[in-house]
Amino acid sequence: MSDEDDIPEEALLAQVAALPYRMTSGDLEVLLITSRDSGRWLIPKGWGMKKHTPSEAAAVEAFEEAGLRGSIAKKPVGAYTYNKTLKSGLNVLCRVDVYPMAVKRQAKKYKEKGQRLLQWLPPVEAAEYVAEPELAALIAAFKPKSALKP
Repeated sequence: MSDEDDIPEEALLAQVAALPYRMTSGDLEVLLITSRDSGRWLIPKGWGMKKHTPSEAAAVEAFEEAGLRGSIAKKPVGAYTYNKTLKSGLNVLCRVDVYPMAVKRQAKKYKEKGQRLLQWLPPVEAAEYVAEPELAALIAAFKPKSALKP
């Protein structure tokens, strides 16, 4: 049984995501990862978790999917929607709240290592890679608050 089969029906539409970023030589970069099934470019995301706040759950996803550790904002910078096909074949509309994450380091070992591609890019360039228009707009317009800079 998959995790999504355990999610109560009323929670099916809510997901959380981390928008990982770093400053390199004064330039802002965000991290994109590929999905395991379709290979499309996106940011680390997943379902909420009972024992974690939404931002903490987003940080857990960032670690499991890309090995990232850092400071994550408590409030989302925005949200986007997309259509998800569940393993049952059901098509649902998901709203994903996006939490900026100032990346401090990346682990050498993490749960999904080798299952995804990872790419650091300037926000405007990263926005061109993602298929979801709302996510692309959010990434292209992203400006970190100075309190979250690593």
